[in-house]
Parts: sequence; structure tokens; C-alpha cells
Amino acid sequence: MMKILIAYDGSESADAALEDLRRAGLGTEAEALVMTVADVFVPTPVNEEIENEVAMYLPPALKRAHERAEHKLEKARDLAKQVSEQIRSLFPAWHISSEAEADSPAWALIRKADHWKPDLILMGARGHSVFGGRLILGSISQRVLYEARCSVRIARAAARNSDEPVRVLIGVDSSTDSNAAVEAVCNRHWPRGTEVGLLAVLDTVMPFSSNPSEPSAMKWIEVADESNWNQVREIFAPAAQKIRRVGLHAEVLIRRGNPADEILEEANSWGADCIFVGAKGTRGIDRLLLGSVSAAVSSRARCSVEVVRSIR
Repeated sequence: MMKILIAYDGSESADAALEDLRRAGLGTEAEALVMTVADVFVPTPVNEEIENEVAMYLPPALKRAHERAEHKLEKARDLAKQVSEQIRSLFPAWHISSEAEADSPAWALIRKADHWKPDLILMGARGHSVFGGRLILGSISQRVLYEARCSVRIARAAARNSDEPVRVLIGVDSSTDSNAAVEAVCNRHWPRGTEVGLLAVLDTVMPFSSNPSEPSAMKWIEVADESNWNQVREIFAPAAQKIRRVGLHAEVLIRRGNPADEILEEANSWGADCIFVGAKGTRGIDRLLLGSVSAAVSSRARCSVEVVRSIR
């Protein structure tokens, strides 16, 4: 059963992320945890047994700060519970729980993901510090995207009508994470009529390996000349066929230029509901947590973006 960590902060982007659940192909069964983080500091509580003895030494301001922080944390708990009930009405078969923490939002989510080990983190592209009034212009989502060890979906409001077929664009390059993105799409439960585009963006040469985990097996195909593009189509034909076998329409698309720019342009012109990209591509460096293409696409896209990390 898929495990989904849903970050919610009451912002418009967070509400858009909830709406995005309907078009994410997540199926009727899943385990979801709704988490709300109050960006406040809760001082260490005073032991009740010694409270009377030390009360004279506690500044009144400290007591008031503790009371305010606890109040905000309680409001965060109520919000998380409310949202979990809202999601339950959409997905009655899901196992849904909720919780709230007082912490830095990004790091609280990252630590929770490390402990709970979800398959996917879902969050809005922009939000704000819960009950703190501080606007977070994408900093939380980007930090979580960089540091999380699982896939992350940055959700944005749908630009098309909900009754139109879902359109999914996958950036492919034959890397391990790119292949994982294809697998992620295949393993979802999409509505009838869903369309999938596999987009390969070419420079002058293209790296390809039948086994991406073995750099020594890497080959390079000259693609500056469009006459060689049939080789590229052959490389990704098995991925397209795999998607067709689960009942989806799939097409291999080829563009030439900067990968991030071409993915974003194609998503805009095609009207994609979501872009799936691997966390790292064929030219990624193992020590980097996120590749340059996936980072650019996730921050600049107008639609939802799911950055997929392979399970190693």
C-alpha cells in the first residue's frame, strides 16, 4: 500500500495540492499522513511538581510565550485533523491519520519522512508559515525536494477542466531515476483516456545505457542530425510500450535544446497536468541530491511536478 505524507499549511497552494490528489493517479487504497507544522518555538514546560517553588524565578514573558506557542500548536492539530477528514471524504478507503509539530516546517517534514518512510511527499508549491504570518515563497518545498530520500510531488492548481483527460509528461533520458519515473506512472491508477508523453530532449550527443547503474556500459549516440533520431525513438519505445500495456495512450516526443526549458515549454503548449522527472539524470553526480534539470523544472513549472527517486 502506497504511503503518502501530505504537508498542509492552510495556504491556497496547499488547497491546490489537495485538489491535485484527484488527478495524481493515486488509486483508492493508500496510507496517508496529514502533517501541519506550526513555525513556533515551544519552551520546555515547567515540571508541575516544582512549579510553585520556581515560579518566582520564571519571567512572565516566558510563560506567555509558552501559552501562545501551545495555542498555535493546538490550532495546527485541529487544522491537520480537519484536512484529514476532508481527504477521507474524497478517498473513503484510505487509511488517514494526522499530526502537528512545532518546528521549522521544512526540517520537520524531512525528519518525519526519514522516520515514517513514505513513498511520496505531497505539498504545495508555495505556502506560508502556519499561524505565523511569514510568507514562504517556495523555500519549504524546494528544501524538502532537495533533502527528501523519497519522491516529492510539488502540486499546483490545475489549468484545465477536471473532466478533461489527464495529461502526464515524463522527461526521459534512460537514467535510473528516469526509468523510475516511467515505473511510477505505470503503477498509478489513472482515469480512462489519460495521455502520456515521453519527452527526450537532445543536445549534440545522447548518453544511453541498457544498465544505467554501470557507467562503463554507457554509450553515446550522435543526435545533432535529425536523421539519427529514429535511434532515440527506438531507445524509448519499450518505455512507451510499457505504458500502453497498462491502458494509457503513450507517445515518444523528441526536442532539441536545453532540457529544462524544453520540458517546460512542451508542458505549457501541450497542457500537461503534471510533469514526472527523475531526481537525477544520466549526467547527474551521485553526491548531488537533486539534478539541475529536475530542480529547474520543479521551481518554474506552471503545473504539478513529481520528482521521482528510485529505490536502491
